[in-house]
Amino acid sequence: MVKKAKKPAKKASTKASVKKVSRKAKVTKKPRTMEELLTQTGYELQGLSRGKTIEGTVTEKTKRALFIDFGGKTEGMVIDRELKAAQDLVSEIEVGDKVKAIVTQAENEQGQILLSLRRAAQDRGWREFEEKLKTGEAVEVFGRDVNRGGLIVECRGLQGFIPASQFGTKLAGKVEELINRTLKVKPIEVDRAMNRLIFSEKEVSEAKMMAAQAEALGKIKTDDAFAGEVTGVMPFGLFVKIKGPDGTFLEGLVHISEISWEKVEDPAAYYKEKDKVKVKVLAVDKKSGKLNLSIKQLTADPWQEIKKKYKAESKVKGKVVRLAPFGAFVNLEPGIDGLIHISKIPAESSLKVGDKISCYIESIEPEARRMSLGLVLKEKPVGYK
Repeated sequence: MVKKAKKPAKKASTKASVKKVSRKAKVTKKPRTMEELLTQTGYELQGLSRGKTIEGTVTEKTKRALFIDFGGKTEGMVIDRELKAAQDLVSEIEVGDKVKAIVTQAENEQGQILLSLRRAAQDRGWREFEEKLKTGEAVEVFGRDVNRGGLIVECRGLQGFIPASQFGTKLAGKVEELINRTLKVKPIEVDRAMNRLIFSEKEVSEAKMMAAQAEALGKIKTDDAFAGEVTGVMPFGLFVKIKGPDGTFLEGLVHISEISWEKVEDPAAYYKEKDKVKVKVLAVDKKSGKLNLSIKQLTADPWQEIKKKYKAESKVKGKVVRLAPFGAFVNLEPGIDGLIHISKIPAESSLKVGDKISCYIESIEPEARRMSLGLVLKEKPVGYK
């Protein structure tokens, strides 16, 4: 009974050995498909999809293509515009170098795997510009397009910008002629996070002059006064050229709020180009090489002595200079405006800009530069003061 019970166990052992032999036979069998080949060798083929980042070794480099082995069934290729877009990086790559690339097409009609080195080229470009910003070295850029603010350029696979204010005298006003041309510039702002890359052409073409201006700028102090000449009239103020202590010419801005103590709506109504003016230095901006100037600060602030000249309840004459939903502004003298509140203007009275009227002073607040006025009427309505 016991022996009979053992016989089936031997048969089971025989079957197991047969299975092992059959598996071994399968391993030595010649593979007929790619799947069988990968199963036998234990090689795992990387799955490819558009946008995937891969790392591989450069196996060949020609004028028309860069070949990269990344362990796929075929080598990847960088060709055509992708090769051109990364030409600065490609020129430094040698056979055997490790590189990172992005899949642009997993397989084209010819069965080729197409790759891009743009991201690697851009990373290299940002690092280079960050370094040159520190050292002050110049780079060559290529003019691509023009907009209202300046010239759009390309360099190291990145797009940058040269503001119109950053061109030297020889190129100022000729930005359109720089499209499809190379020019030397210096990076003045490099912000990878904001994708902001700003260059200056005049820091290359006018480097000596700017160095002299920077030195002259260091000799100018706040509150210094200079004779100057208006070189530009803009909606936001005046550009004025002055002669520094060492004879170097410098340019500064008189903001619209610093032209006069009275409210200025249009700087062109006050000054034109080549007008001679006297200015006071409010601030020295060494970073931009500009001066913040003032014309009005060289004259007395009319509000400082306002209470000596005007008293509450006294009658005054003025001209309506501005109308607002809440009332009318009346100018009494340069820099001194008062407000007649809408509640103080009778319905039958229609005030217009330019009207000369008689008023009385209700209150004066010098610190707030504010004066409240009332109309002097021949016949006062009921309840009117």
